[in-house]
Parts: sequence; C-alpha cells; structure tokens
Amino acid sequence: MFSKEIFLVIFTLLGGLVLFLLGMNMMSAGLTSMAGKGMRGVIHHATKNRMKGIVLGSGLGFLVQSSAGTVMLVGFVNAGLMSLQQSIPVIFGVNIGTTLSMQLISFKISEYCFLAMTIGFLCSQFISNPRGKAAGKSLLGFGLLFLGMSTMSEGVAPYRDSLAPFLSMVDGSSGLGALRGVAIAAGITAIIQSSGATIGMVFALISAGAITQITGAYPLIIGAGIGTCMTALLGSLGANIQARRTAVSHLCFNIISTLLALILAPWIYKWVSYFPGDLVHQAANANMIRMMISGVILLPFVGIFTRAIVWMTPSNQPIKEGSFLDDRFITRPEKAITACIAELRRAAVICEESLLLHAQLFRSIDRKTVTQICRNEEIINEIKLAMEDYVLLLTQNQLSKRQALMIQHLNRCMSHLERIGDHVERLSEITLERLSGRPVLFEEDLLAKWFGLYGSALKVVRMTIDSLDPHQKKFQKTAAGILESRDHYMSHSFEFRSHYNDCLAGKEGTLSPKAGIYLTKYVDGLDRIVKHSKSIALLQAHPEFWIKRKKLERVAQQAPPYLEPKMANVQDYLDALQSEDR
Repeated sequence: MFSKEIFLVIFTLLGGLVLFLLGMNMMSAGLTSMAGKGMRGVIHHATKNRMKGIVLGSGLGFLVQSSAGTVMLVGFVNAGLMSLQQSIPVIFGVNIGTTLSMQLISFKISEYCFLAMTIGFLCSQFISNPRGKAAGKSLLGFGLLFLGMSTMSEGVAPYRDSLAPFLSMVDGSSGLGALRGVAIAAGITAIIQSSGATIGMVFALISAGAITQITGAYPLIIGAGIGTCMTALLGSLGANIQARRTAVSHLCFNIISTLLALILAPWIYKWVSYFPGDLVHQAANANMIRMMISGVILLPFVGIFTRAIVWMTPSNQPIKEGSFLDDRFITRPEKAITACIAELRRAAVICEESLLLHAQLFRSIDRKTVTQICRNEEIINEIKLAMEDYVLLLTQNQLSKRQALMIQHLNRCMSHLERIGDHVERLSEITLERLSGRPVLFEEDLLAKWFGLYGSALKVVRMTIDSLDPHQKKFQKTAAGILESRDHYMSHSFEFRSHYNDCLAGKEGTLSPKAGIYLTKYVDGLDRIVKHSKSIALLQAHPEFWIKRKKLERVAQQAPPYLEPKMANVQDYLDALQSEDR
C-alpha cells in the first residue's frame, strides 16, 4: 500500500473504533440507568453464595462489560461492603457476561444501525420518562456500535490482501503464533481499556475478509481478556489492600482462562464448527465456551483461589473493618438499627481519617494523600447508598413508632456524615489550589492559631465518633457533650476570624488579601463540618433515639399492605399560593 492508503486505513480503523467505543459506553450507560438502583441490589445479592455470584455477575458483565464491572466491585470492596472472597465469584460471572454481550454484537445487523440510531435519538429527546430516555440512549449507542464495526470493516476490505502478511503472524494452530496473537491483543486492549472494542475490531476484520479462519481470530479474542484487566488495576490505585487484591484476582482469572483456552484450543476449534453461523459467530462462541469452562472449573475452588491471591499480594496494611449492614438482621429491626449505628460510626471514623490527612497536606502537596482523601469520600458515598437501601428494606417490617422515627434519624445522620466527607474533600481542593504555582503561605503565629482551631473541629468530629457507639445507653448525654464542644469551637472560630482580620488591617502582623481569602474558605469549611456534627447531635438528643436491647432478637411481622391515601387536588393549593398577599 502507498503511504496515503496506509494513512486512510489507519484512521478509518481508528474512526470506526471511536464510534464503537462511544456506542458501547452509551449503550452500557443507558442499560445501567434503566437498571437504576437495582444494579446495586444485584451486586449486593450476588454475595449470598457462589452460584448467585457467578449468575448475577454475568448479568452485570452483560450490562457494563468486564472492565467497568470489576471497577465497580473494586469500589465495593474498598468501601467494606463486600469481602475479597465474596467478590471473586462475581468477577468470574462478569467475565462470562462480557462474552454474552459479544454474542449480541456478533449478529450482522449493521444495515439497521441508522434505524436504531434514529429511534434511539428520538426516544432520548422526546420521551419524558427516565427509563424511556435511558432505553433510547441505549438504542442510540447500539446503533453507533454497529456503525463503528461497519466503518472498520468497509475501511479494511479493499486492503485485506495487503494486510494478510501481518495477520498471518497470528496463527492459533501453532504455539508461537497463538502466543503472539494473545500478546498483541492484550497490548491493544490495555491501551484502549475495552476488551469489547478489541473483539469488535476482530469481528470487523472477519467481516472484511481479512481473517478467514477461526485460528486467526481465537488468539486475539482470548488475549483481549488479559488486556482489559488494566482498567481495574488502575482503578485500584490508592485503594486498600483488599480492593487491590480484587483487581489482581481479575487479572489472575483471565490469565488462567487464557492458559486453559490455549490448552483446549484444538477441541474448541472442533466444537465451534458444530454450531450454526458464520466465522463471526464461531469466534463469539469460542470466546463464550472458554470463559464458561474457566468459570465452572474455578468456582469450586474460590477459597483456594482467594488464599492464593492473598499469598501473591502480601501486605502489612491492616484489614479495615467491613460493613455492619447484615441482611440477616432485616427481620430483627432492633438489631438492624444497632448495625446502622455501628455503620454510622465506621463512616465517621473515615471522616476523621480524611481530616487528619488534610492536616498533613497543609504545608506541601502529596498526591498520595490527596488520592486517599478522594478515596475516602468515595467510600462514604458508597456507605450512604448502602444505608439508604438497608433502611428501605427495614420498612418491609411492622415497626414500632420509635423504630420508624429511628430509621429516619439514622438516614439523616448518614447524610450529615456524607456532607462532612464532601467538605473535607473541598478543603483538600482549596489546599491544592493554594499551593499550586506560587504558593500562599502563612506566618508561624497565624499557622499555630489555625491549627488550634483545626484541633477544635477535630475534637467535635471525634466526639461524634464516640457518640455513635451502639453499646452506649445514653445517646442524649453524649449529644449534649458534642453541642458543648461545638459552642467552644464557634467561640474559637470567631476569635480566629477577628485575629486574621486584624492582620489584614495591619493591626497585628501582616497578611496578604489573597491569604485572607484562603483563610476565609478554610474557616467556612471547618464551620460547616462542625455544623453537621451539631445536626447529628441534635438528632441524637431526641428522646426516641435509643436502642431497646431486650428486643434485639425479636422477629418483626411483615408490614401491612400499603393503603393509598385519598388524593388531594394540588391545584387548589397552587391557586391559594397565587392569591395570597406577598
């Protein structure tokens, strides 16, 4: 080929790949939106047993692909909502689910891609229902995906003879040729971070006639599984050791699966020939068969697999306590409420850790510290979502009036803790802004006073942690201590503001206007953190905020059927608002 032709082929392939990736991401996002909160429930229920894990994991992989699905699992393990061993069957299932989605892509329906895009666009723009919009987005992505495959195939077709010498280096009938294909596909997938896109390119090359034998496609397809692990490995950076081990387990599973696929290759070539369909379908079937075989073989040995991963990734890092939200307590509301309080305490400890990390960040930028603060905020967000799901499950029981009030208080407490995490993350962003470029620094005396105020805020947060001990008997007493400590902090905050305002006016020391702006942002952030601790204390001060210990093991009856109230005419109230004097 001439240089111009090479240029056109390369960018036609890249353009088609971009369309394919865009379509795949859009389709996954639409399907995930349609699933809504149910996606979290699927992952949560997947921890019940190994078979549920692999089956529900397959559904997750079908929706969001293995790389994105494993990143979600890494986040769950990092948040303590799932153990390493619970995540491994789900990882097996996620990889199987990805091969099922490739089955869908293997159908030759490219001629309908513009129809799918048109219908999908119209649905996403003109349907008001959120699920309808999500379905339209998914259909639009589906059309773009096939348009990308068609673009790649049509771009390559005129030059398939010229590409033959390069593609002949990948030959699944020989050991060296198979390993070469695995390495090439793994490298490409690691760069674009999507096994689906790599397999889509292989399908496009088959459709263009550039690959004519299953032995030319198979090594590329199985190699894509290894490359896709890069996404989860990158996503685990900065996470705790268990989360990193989850990403490593994904890599190990795909390496084992690839080795099994290479060993079983002669038999798989024979088996796929019995299935109806063209070479694209045979390639998709081969991918599905080898992944299912790997999952079935490894599933009984999850315990051994987990111990092997731990042995391969030694660490002195302590294993943090996991979630207290145990589904076994759902039928025992009082015990579930106790678990919720313990979970609140776990979230509060993470807030304290982030506040201490920010103090270390105050003088100089440390990217590892910044990453950890962001990770902690992600964990708190995950705990909040899990808490919301948990208390909703509790409402299926017949609750006493106090229990009904308690779960409202607990939900609000979690919201306040999540806001504390947000404010600590915002403090770190302010510090990064202050220290980037030409840093804004403070004099020693002012810095000492600032850290004194910081210590007062930290004390309030620590008292909040102590107040969330589910074993204590008087929440109201500890709440009173928080409110007293909060009053002390506010006096300290007022004094500090007065001091640095005097510095700005030149009465005491010197302070630049820019430094004054940053100090105002810092103090506002601490004030908000303490305010949320105060709000938690006010909830705990409520006389109904306590645990009835003699009811811990009592099983609740199912809540009575919901009776819809008589609907009011909202327009009457709207008219009244319009007519009232302002």
